[in-house]
Amino acid sequence: MASKNDEKQEPGFALGKENYRLLAIGFVIIVIGFLLMLGGKSDDPSEFSDKIFSFRRITLAPVIVLAGFIFEIWAIMKKPAKPE
Repeated sequence: MASKNDEKQEPGFALGKENYRLLAIGFVIIVIGFLLMLGGKSDDPSEFSDKIFSFRRITLAPVIVLAGFIFEIWAIMKKPAKPE
């Protein structure tokens, strides 16, 4: 006698379609944060440039990257919607 628990289940993805979409959005947020960190070099290698200490590179970009990682964790932990 086979019970319902003995039935073979089809192998599938670990997460739902919505979770993978959210993971992609989180990845884009992280990439944007790293792109905001770019730049600030001096035109002359023997001269120091204060551009590397701008608000965008020191504060804004790391906060955006951190928000992207938190978004990624949320996207993984979010329960997929049940199909109707």
